[in-house]
Amino acid sequence: MDNFYVSWIFLNKFKQKVLSFVGTDTGGSIRVPASYCGILGFRPSHDVISTTGVIPMAQSFDSMGWFARDPVILNRVGRVLLQLPNVDAVNPSQIIIAEDCFQLSAIPSDRVTEPLFKSVSKLFGGDLVKHAILGDYVKEKVPSLKQFMTKENADQEYNIPSLAALSSAMRLLQRYEFKKNHGEWVSTVKPDLGPGISERVWEAIRTTDENVDVCHSVKTELRAALNALLGDCGVLAIPTVPGPPPKLQCDPIPLEAFRAKAFSLLSIAGVSGFCQVSIPLGLYDNLPVAISLLAKHGSDGFLLNLVESLYKNIQEEVGIAEKKGY
Repeated sequence: MDNFYVSWIFLNKFKQKVLSFVGTDTGGSIRVPASYCGILGFRPSHDVISTTGVIPMAQSFDSMGWFARDPVILNRVGRVLLQLPNVDAVNPSQIIIAEDCFQLSAIPSDRVTEPLFKSVSKLFGGDLVKHAILGDYVKEKVPSLKQFMTKENADQEYNIPSLAALSSAMRLLQRYEFKKNHGEWVSTVKPDLGPGISERVWEAIRTTDENVDVCHSVKTELRAALNALLGDCGVLAIPTVPGPPPKLQCDPIPLEAFRAKAFSLLSIAGVSGFCQVSIPLGLYDNLPVAISLLAKHGSDGFLLNLVESLYKNIQEEVGIAEKKGY
């Protein structure tokens, strides 16, 4: 479940073209559409932009975000919404590529990571790029996840067990907060909802407070762990989504596998509260491809500046890859 709305803003003086628009991201409704539409999408650090006046879905995750085609506009919109001054860009201390996360993607990992690696190497030097197995790190550093390391999560051949557990914790807390916010209305009105949505809404209504406190512990531990991993100016690179969008009327078994992998990736920023940007990487098999960069909570201005610095070089490298038919 995720709520989403759009507000069109920042038209040019001739009102000919929309330059940016904003929406909400609880479980991925900025990052996922940005990836599939081949545009930039920014989910800021949790709670740094007020959601006053927005109907809540799950307050522990609800965030205001925005889209843009141009990294300069993405940055300018961010500085307005975040009320940030214009400051000089700060070089990243490291770019950590989460290798296991890229193994979840149906897109060859080199096609996604090489444009980033080559761009970072040109601008900052290749020694800044590091590699990590994020799932193992999270399993070690977030002990409260043991409560969610079920046999079902451990047996998912197509997933990373610790990130599957992270996704379970995120979705439990989302369901519980949705019930607190909307359970009375849903139970009274019994709205006519479409397939898939209806089942998830009623699952939320049946949620109890069991393990909710553990979910909050997971949030605290994950933020501390990723702070330690990245430091002040470190960046984590992951796929935005695990591959092309599922087709309409596709088989439910691969669809569920896709959703599980997607939520594992989306839960990293969702649970930690870190800021995340989805960056388009051209087309693969005639469908948009994207990579995401994450930075620690409160580093939104740093991440926006970094995207603006990297973007031109990334697109040049994407063009080279596409000419090679890759």
